[in-house]
Order: sequence, then C-alpha cells, then structure tokens
Amino acid sequence: MRRRDFIKVVASSAVTWPFAARAQQPAIPVIGYLDSRSPEAVQNRLRGFHQGLKEAGYIEGENVTILYRWADDRTDRLPLLAAELVSRSVAAIFTAGIPSALAAKAATTTIPIIFVVGSDPVQIGLATSLSRPGGNLTGIDVFTAQIGAKRLEVLRDLLPNATRIGVVVNPADAGATDVQLKELDAAALAMGLQIKIHNADTRGEIDAAFEAMDRDRPDAVFAGTSTFLNGRRVQLVQLSTFSSTPHHLWAA
Repeated sequence: MRRRDFIKVVASSAVTWPFAARAQQPAIPVIGYLDSRSPEAVQNRLRGFHQGLKEAGYIEGENVTILYRWADDRTDRLPLLAAELVSRSVAAIFTAGIPSALAAKAATTTIPIIFVVGSDPVQIGLATSLSRPGGNLTGIDVFTAQIGAKRLEVLRDLLPNATRIGVVVNPADAGATDVQLKELDAAALAMGLQIKIHNADTRGEIDAAFEAMDRDRPDAVFAGTSTFLNGRRVQLVQLSTFSSTPHHLWAA
C-alpha cells in the first residue's frame, strides 16, 4: 500500500474512532493536526488526509473543523503546540512522525491520538503492545526505519563500486534513528562498506553536513528516515546535485 493510502486510512480513523467512542459531540467536530514540519513540505500528504476525511463523510469547513499546528522544523515547539490543541478540547489529534506523537502523548491521556510513524510504536513508547496498544493512542507503523539495511543493499546494487557512504540522520527522531543506525552498522560491515554519520535536525545542519561531505568525498549519500528529513527532500536533492562535489543521493 502506498504511503498516501496509509494517510487516507488514518484520516478516516481520525474521525470514525473518537466520534463513535464519545457519547456527546459538538455539532461540528474539531480535529487537531500536529506536525513538526511546515505545510509546504507535506502538501501531497495533506491532500491524501483530506481525501480520507471526505471518504469518511467529512469535509473541512462543512461538517468538520481542523486546527493545524505546525512546528516549522522546530521540534522544541511541539509540546506547546500539543498543549494548545488540548486546551481547545479537540475530539482527536492526528500526529505525523515520532516527535509529534510523543508530544501529543505527553499532553493528554484522554483525547484520542492517531499517529503515523516509521518505527515500532512499542519500541518508541507509543503503545504497550501491538495486540493491546493501551492508552489513548492508535495508528500505523510504515516500517521505514526497519528496512535501512535493505535500502543500503539496494544502494550497493545501484552503485557496485561505492565503498564510502555518507549517512545523514536526524538525532531528534531518536527512536527511529537508533534502529536505523544499528541496522546500517551491521549491514555495512557485512557488505564491506564504510559509513560516516552526519547528524542534522535543522536546515542549517543539513547544509553543514553536505559541506563536510564535500571535504570527505563519499561515493554516495544515504538519507535516514525521519519526519524532518522527509520534509527536506527538495533541499537534500538540491545539495546532492549542485554541491561542489555532486553526490549520489539515496533517500526514502
């Protein structure tokens, strides 16, 4: 199933689960939408989200209201934004990515939270177990963090002569990043590849990482899976293409 289809499923869950669970609802239900990125970075996925709502019978501005809170790549703002949504007594909170989900979880134990993450929700503390999640959270794991080794294998197949790989990861997504790095270290060792890690959780740090790689001259760049890096796809591609030493970029 494509990732956009996942968003449609979750969007439908955002309305059908809490609205069925609560006996008393306002005439026009209100959904909170919490994202660590900016709206420009997720335009396609927003379209999928709205389409999912529509297929469930909800159209924004007609019979449902959505309160958007964007952190603009500043994860330190997420707790405050989550608290704002809770203070508005929204019927449910949809979150994109691990930092947003964790911020929403810390902000409320009663309002239903629907998450989309790329790592095991049990491992990162969003659920007690997959069969019995517990608490007020439910959602989808798209397994992107768990396939880091396979992505590295595909990169080697595409560039069989590559031996030195620069890896860009987001330390703010600690749960996903730890899983990825563990898999990448083991896979790189098995394939005889050398990897060098570059941490980046701001736009400026992405620039700095590529400046460092211009000096190191790796054979390819592997972009780790995270909400932040996914939202910076255009920047990553531009830096890979137009840097003083063009890089082969492999991103999720």
